[in-house]
Amino acid sequence: MPGDTTTPPQIRAGQYVSVRVPGSSGNVGPGFDTMGLALGLYDTLTVTTGEGLGTVEVSVTGEGAGKVPADDTHLIIQVMKKVWHWAGATACGLGLRADNAIPHGRGLGSSAAAIVSGALAANALLPDEVRLDDDTLFQLCVDMEGHPDNVAPSLYGGLSVSWHAGSRFRTARIDVLRQIVPVVAIPDTPLSTDAARSLLPQSVSHLSAAANAGRTALLVHAFTSDPSYLLEGTDDSLHQGYRASAMPDSAMLINHMRAAGFAAVVSGAGPTVLVLAADGSEAQAAQDKLADLLADAGIENSWRVLNLKVAPEGAKVEVHQR
Repeated sequence: MPGDTTTPPQIRAGQYVSVRVPGSSGNVGPGFDTMGLALGLYDTLTVTTGEGLGTVEVSVTGEGAGKVPADDTHLIIQVMKKVWHWAGATACGLGLRADNAIPHGRGLGSSAAAIVSGALAANALLPDEVRLDDDTLFQLCVDMEGHPDNVAPSLYGGLSVSWHAGSRFRTARIDVLRQIVPVVAIPDTPLSTDAARSLLPQSVSHLSAAANAGRTALLVHAFTSDPSYLLEGTDDSLHQGYRASAMPDSAMLINHMRAAGFAAVVSGAGPTVLVLAADGSEAQAAQDKLADLLADAGIENSWRVLNLKVAPEGAKVEVHQR
């Protein structure tokens, strides 16, 4: 470990750090486990350090309030302790406030955002001599999350394409055309990522793999050069069809939206529906169409439709006092 010394470095009391982290949509279309898009939906984490080793105070507002742990079993606290352990540092008393706008269990990267914000906060509170570099933080976050497609966009913003290289993960950040607008339809009911993943087959045909490879390449072109290819670029043969039975309302929306010419996909493991609009006018049309479909199905009161932006920047340490 980088921080192994005779006397472990201490996390000083009296520090304050705030981290703002965007949500994300993973698996974008055909980019299963590899492609992620940062969304302008933000959680804000504030951490203060105090005296003592075991004192933890947790306050959560917004999404997840009253539903997530308010003690040292909270995911962010666990992440911070793991980062400090990796750096060889001794933990201290903590006060944590999480102001959440990213819905939990909806396929919008809430767990990745929590992991990223906790890791950045923990790293910012380390003494300079043992602070971890960006790549080490990325590797640790992916290890804790399990996949890079949500971690990378929350860390770096924009569109990310990630891959496994030996024992490590790598990622490439890609700028998205500013005119592209993500529209999301979010249901009230969450869906377990593990439950959605359990529906996937162990193997697929070469035909399906080749189709997805081509569409993924086309989707990058659509994001960066020509949004007219968004619909064709989001066609998927690997995961969305297999998961449809776990989210029938989401599947209904996607099928009708795509039939109407909109680039609609499952966001992450679902059940949120993501529509990639080529511009603001198409985004408004997508919102109207989604509203009509939800009303026709009689479920408009259990869904919300939001017009977002692609977040060009990833998580940022906004305040840090020593």
